[in-house]
Amino acid sequence: MSLSSLKRFLPSPPPRQVVLVPDALFFVRSVPVTEGATAAEVAAQVELAIETLAPFPVGQLYYGHQWLAGADHALIYAAYRKRFTADEVDAWPSAEVVLPSFVTLLAKGAAPKPATAWVVPGAASVTGLYFADGSGVPTQVRVEPVAAEATEAERAAVRDGVLGAFPEMRHVIDVAGEPQFDPASPQGEFVFKAGGMEMHFDAADVAALDVRDKDELAARRRAHARDVILWRTFLGAVAAIALSAVLELVLVGTSIWQKQRLALEERQKPVVEAVMTSQTLATRIDELSTKRLLPFEMMALVNTVRPRTIQFMVTNTKGLYTLEIDAQTSSSGDIDVFRSALNDLDTCEKAEVLDQRSRDGISTFRMMVTFKPEAFKAVEEAAPAAEPVTPAPAAPVETNTEVET
Repeated sequence: MSLSSLKRFLPSPPPRQVVLVPDALFFVRSVPVTEGATAAEVAAQVELAIETLAPFPVGQLYYGHQWLAGADHALIYAAYRKRFTADEVDAWPSAEVVLPSFVTLLAKGAAPKPATAWVVPGAASVTGLYFADGSGVPTQVRVEPVAAEATEAERAAVRDGVLGAFPEMRHVIDVAGEPQFDPASPQGEFVFKAGGMEMHFDAADVAALDVRDKDELAARRRAHARDVILWRTFLGAVAAIALSAVLELVLVGTSIWQKQRLALEERQKPVVEAVMTSQTLATRIDELSTKRLLPFEMMALVNTVRPRTIQFMVTNTKGLYTLEIDAQTSSSGDIDVFRSALNDLDTCEKAEVLDQRSRDGISTFRMMVTFKPEAFKAVEEAAPAAEPVTPAPAAPVETNTEVET
């Protein structure tokens, strides 16, 4: 069972939470950064710039920054912590990220052309973003508050005032709506929509954009990494348990099948034994009816290499192709000569010497000679078929009869 299929049986995760803070609460500046700096070096330079520009210590601020690789400046934004109510801040720990609304438009890959201005409407403000170059990092940001009950004419006047603060503009883009987080965003990704625009952020991208306390964010990231490891471990354990259950079911099924197979085998065993007995008997009958025992031919082959000093005492046949010889000799060395000569014969498969003994200068031994089946093939083929014996006719009986008168 795969993890993807296993997740269907687990409770669904809680809905994702992203907090978007009003733009009017932040002061925003563009600050230069060292050419070729890394993300960590830019973060250090941003903190130094905030300490220089802000009227309050960094510990009393909520701040973040936006910077893209290759840009020669970064956008910093900060807000005094006391500007947020306790109720607003209480919702932040459960949120995945806390951002100013305008920052959600500054995704990688969405860099506008140079000398472009974006106008972003909000519930209580109008925000203007000006891009002097094509790096994707705004060079100027202007936020003007506007009353929630303001008319369209009043909002248009605020918009014109925002644009009037920027240098020469070649392109002006009015965002159709206020940015909103898409709850259907894939896990580990953040998707924001504003009118027809759609911006995608990775989890690593929003880390620097988050305005919450940096120490708390670092502890939160560590806790999240730990939770991910524990969650994956839990899923792995559940998958292992499920796999073990499946294997146990397979073993039970296999055991049942094995018992049924053995029972069937036990029932069929008498039938199989009867068939095997019949087959063995038929084979034996076939051998007796089609093959002949040729002891004299065996003796003739053995005698072709028998030394004169060896005398055969008893000979027996073992099957159709084995000859057992009990012999004696006064020259024990001829026994090995005899055995080697037999093994050199093309018709002999194997010759063995068994139970060799010596006493009073006489050596006795037993020789087992096994011949190849084709050794007597020519003899068997040349042998005439047996013909029925017809009894000879009885000779006539002569009778002499003498008659006396």
